[in-house]
Amino acid sequence: MALQCGIVGLPNVGKSTLFNCLSNAKAQAANFPFCTIEPNVGVITVPDERLNKLAELIHPQRIVPTTVEIVDIAGLVKGASKGEGLGNKFLANIRETDAILHVLRCFDDENVTHVDGTINPVRDKEIIDYELQIKDLDTIDRNIQKTQKQAQTGGDKTAKLALEVLLQYKSALEQGKAARTVHFDTKDELKVAKDLFLLTNKPVLYVCNVDEASAVTGNKYVEMVREAVKEEGADILVVAAKIESEIAEFETYDERQMFLNEIGLEESGVNRLIKAAYKLLNLETFLTAGEPEVRAWTYIKGSKAPQCAGVIHSDFEKGFIRAEVIKYNDYIQYKSEAAVKEAGKLGVEGKEYIVQDGDIMHFRFNV
Repeated sequence: MALQCGIVGLPNVGKSTLFNCLSNAKAQAANFPFCTIEPNVGVITVPDERLNKLAELIHPQRIVPTTVEIVDIAGLVKGASKGEGLGNKFLANIRETDAILHVLRCFDDENVTHVDGTINPVRDKEIIDYELQIKDLDTIDRNIQKTQKQAQTGGDKTAKLALEVLLQYKSALEQGKAARTVHFDTKDELKVAKDLFLLTNKPVLYVCNVDEASAVTGNKYVEMVREAVKEEGADILVVAAKIESEIAEFETYDERQMFLNEIGLEESGVNRLIKAAYKLLNLETFLTAGEPEVRAWTYIKGSKAPQCAGVIHSDFEKGFIRAEVIKYNDYIQYKSEAAVKEAGKLGVEGKEYIVQDGDIMHFRFNV
C-alpha cells in the first residue's frame, strides 16, 4: 500500500479547497462543518523538472512521473477524542495515514465562518493537538497496564524496555507535548515506539492558509504559528488556497506561470505542498531514462540498490547483480549516456550502494 499524507484541520480552514487544487478527485468545499464525511483520496503527481530536462535530451515515447497519495479527512472539533462530532471517524482515518498536513486558517474573511468565532491559528492547532494527545495517552495507559505486569512478575527484559518507552511517552503527553518530541537511540526502543502507532508521532507539516495579499510574505498569523511550533522541529508552508483555486482554472503551464509571476511567486503553493508532502513521507526519487520512457520511481530515503531495483520489479531485487549509476547533473552536462560513459562518469555499484535522490539507474540482474 502506498504511503499517505492526511490533510487535517478544524472545519472551514481551507482543507478541502486545497485538496481540490491538489487532486482531480473533487471533495465538496462548502461553508459549513463536516462537508467532507468520508476521506477523499487523491493520487497526485509529484512535480519534477528533471524529467522534462532529460526528455529534451532523450526524446522518449513517454514521460512517467511518480505520485503521492493525499487524504482529505473530515474536520475535527473539540471533544473528538471522546467521540464528539465525527471524532472517532477522524481519529481512525488519521491513524491510517503516514504523515500529517495540518492546515491552519491564517486569514480574515467575515464571509467564511470560524467554528470558534475568531481567528487564532495557534489556538486551532492546540485544539487538534490536545485531541490527538488525549487519544495517544489513552493508548499509552492501556499498554502500561498490560506491560507493567509482564515487566514486574516475569522478569521479561523486553517488557521492561517497552515500559520505559511507554513511561517516557506518558511524561511528554501529560506535559502537552507530542510523542514526536521524544527521541530514542536504540533499535529495540525505536521498534517499540513504532509499534504503538501513536497519532502525535507522525511527522507533521503546518500549512498556513493565507489571503492573497499574504501569499508571498506571510502575515501576523503565520508568525504566531512559526513561534508556536519552533520547539517541534516542524516545517511551515505558506499557501493561499483561494489563489491556488484560480491557478487550477488555467489550462496551460504558460498561463499559470504568467499569473504566478504577476503576484510575485516562482512556484505554485500546490507544487510546493506536494513536494513537501513527499519529503515529509521520507521519500526520494531515482530515475530511469531511455527512448521508451523517462520515468521517476519512488523509494524510501536510505534504501540500497537492490531494494530500489525491487521497486521496479521483485525479480530485479532477487537476481540483483549490480547497478549502473549516472548522476543527474552529469547526464545533463554530457547530454547522453554514451558521452557520460566516455567521460568515465558512469558508476558501477554493488549491493551496499545507498541510492541518492536523482540517480539515473540501470539494474543488471539474473533470475
